[in-house]
Amino acid sequence: MNEIPGDLKFLKSHEWARKEDDGRVTIGISDHAQGLLGDLVYVELPGVGDEVKAGTACAVVESVKAASDVYSPVSGKVVAVNEALADKPETINEDAFGEGWIFAVQPDDAAELDEMLGPDEYAAEIEGEEH
Repeated sequence: MNEIPGDLKFLKSHEWARKEDDGRVTIGISDHAQGLLGDLVYVELPGVGDEVKAGTACAVVESVKAASDVYSPVSGKVVAVNEALADKPETINEDAFGEGWIFAVQPDDAAELDEMLGPDEYAAEIEGEEH
């Protein structure tokens, strides 16, 4: 099984969120999710300045197998997007928890992160999927 960083929170839909020192939240999809999708060929990013709502789709990742919505774990304003993914979407396959981040949000309410799964809960969740 893949290593799950301890500083991340997760949605059951496989998005991860990392609270940064400046208060913003960086969001991507888990290593487990990229593995299920296979080789990514396209990423549709939200726009900087877009308002996103927790639990709503705001980005899309496409692989040779399928397209999958990416949901925002928090409500707020998109303050950054990973432009590098436009030319190199496979970065998510190579480094899902690092260079493969998708977008960052300035959250309206950082407490929304408390409702997400911790690394151990997420590990149990994906382990349950595999059986």
